[in-house]
Amino acid sequence: MTDPWATFGADLHLDLTGSSGLRTGLMDALREAARTGRLAPGTRLPSSRTLAGDLGIARNTVADAYAELVAEGWLTARQGSGTRVAQRSEPRPSATRTPRTRPPRSTPAYSLMPGSPDLATFPRAEWLKAARRAVTRAPNDAFGYGDPRGRIELRTVLADYLARARGVYADPERIMVCAGFVHGLRMMGAVLRERRVREVAVESYGLDPHTGLLTGAGLRTPCLPLDGLGSRTGELHGMRGAGAVLLTPAHQFPTGVPLHPDRRAAAVDWARSTGGLILEDDYDGEFRYDRQPVGALQGLDPERVVYLGTASKSLAPGLRLGWMVVPRSLVGEVTAAKGWSDWASSALDQLTLAEFIASGAYDRHVRSMRLRYRNRRDQLVAALAERAPSIKVSGIAAGLHAVLELPEGSEAEVVRAAAWQGLAVQGLSFFRHPDAEVRREALVIGYGTPTDSSWAGALDALCRILP
Repeated sequence: MTDPWATFGADLHLDLTGSSGLRTGLMDALREAARTGRLAPGTRLPSSRTLAGDLGIARNTVADAYAELVAEGWLTARQGSGTRVAQRSEPRPSATRTPRTRPPRSTPAYSLMPGSPDLATFPRAEWLKAARRAVTRAPNDAFGYGDPRGRIELRTVLADYLARARGVYADPERIMVCAGFVHGLRMMGAVLRERRVREVAVESYGLDPHTGLLTGAGLRTPCLPLDGLGSRTGELHGMRGAGAVLLTPAHQFPTGVPLHPDRRAAAVDWARSTGGLILEDDYDGEFRYDRQPVGALQGLDPERVVYLGTASKSLAPGLRLGWMVVPRSLVGEVTAAKGWSDWASSALDQLTLAEFIASGAYDRHVRSMRLRYRNRRDQLVAALAERAPSIKVSGIAAGLHAVLELPEGSEAEVVRAAAWQGLAVQGLSFFRHPDAEVRREALVIGYGTPTDSSWAGALDALCRILP
């Protein structure tokens, strides 16, 4: 096979400085690049003709410099292999690589951390088929900077899917493609700040990075109390400074409680009466097992709810694809917050997801994963009933995690015991708002995280550390 470098050459940046002549300057530059490690051993250099043309010097000058450096042992030259940087015995200076000042942290043998699907189940073959169709059919403008709202193909498909599967009222003009939930929340933080909102109420248990994004936007984040019916949204009326509230109504994270219908209605009533906004994080609403899925809160009032969803749980977080459905009055402001072009999400990835959904592959994958995660959930419950019968399990009607209630004062000890067993777990206290009144002792177990090959071992390690 012909080496393409032999035809087109490879780019090589060299600074020819000094007044000692071109050949000497070239040799010094090559020695320095090899000595510092910028050119690694084995790196193929451009041909003498190519490098001479790039540097604007005579070809013989380059050929002579190469020959002398070969004689000195800095380079090697073999017929058919070109000129390459030689392997040298002296160590590279420490400045070229950050030295290790401590040994790397050991990786747990098993992980039951919440917040991630089983990454081994990503539908590679179907995704590749969708990607091929997307690239083949992509219009020329797909390779440009693009509409800041995202590709119209994806927004159109999402509008149909969200209406059908989640009860969301949307049209493509109100959908904003983003690089996941965090990106969407960051944009909303900027919009709320511009609207002079001072406070965004949050749930008393949730993800600290989300609260951090809001506080980073200059917003205060008072917390709503949480009980067995979900967040007590009726108390929003007492929060005089709150102009918005962040909720996970379908399956509260991390407690797993769905927001009671009366409290859904109370949240919407508050938004209507005060002009406030509800930021709905549809965390894992597609994964419900024991009864009909709970529809999106946005369906109760599309003009007062900002709906946020992602492909992070249904497919994989590494795709960095999410979406927002915003009230009509906010389209311009959210678009301005994102910027004049779609810098966040690859147009080809958006087109691939559009093809993946339109072909029915997305629905098939979600159904398959719903069955897989339900089986995992059932195996978890059965193992606990047999080996740790005193442990109460909750939050298991939906989602990818369960909450294991622990005796008072034992959470920290159990988390430490898990670390000794090589098991990564998360205590419920990690997710508690600093102002939360109710403090519970529990583990939040992500049963969707392990691969099939590690699931049995993770489950066994979990049962060993429970009191």
